[in-house]
Amino acid sequence: MAELSKYQQSVVKNYYDNLDTALLQRLGEQVTDLYLAEGKKRAKLWETIEKSLAKLGVPKSRIATIVKSDDARQLATILQELLAKD
Repeated sequence: MAELSKYQQSVVKNYYDNLDTALLQRLGEQVTDLYLAEGKKRAKLWETIEKSLAKLGVPKSRIATIVKSDDARQLATILQELLAKD
């Protein structure tokens, strides 16, 4: 594997430094999409939301409860909690 230049190293570092912020923003967009989604699209959206929540450090038991409930309001509540921490 090739070594990264100083510039590439700084880009990678900045990406990982801001990963939480990007995930929170994406999760907010997904909450909006969830309110409008139906059927297979809604199920697929829940899968991506589940992965995002895991990356943000939400406990697996809480993620499972929210996904099982299929309630966008509960997800919005978690998003507000995560934004308050940030």
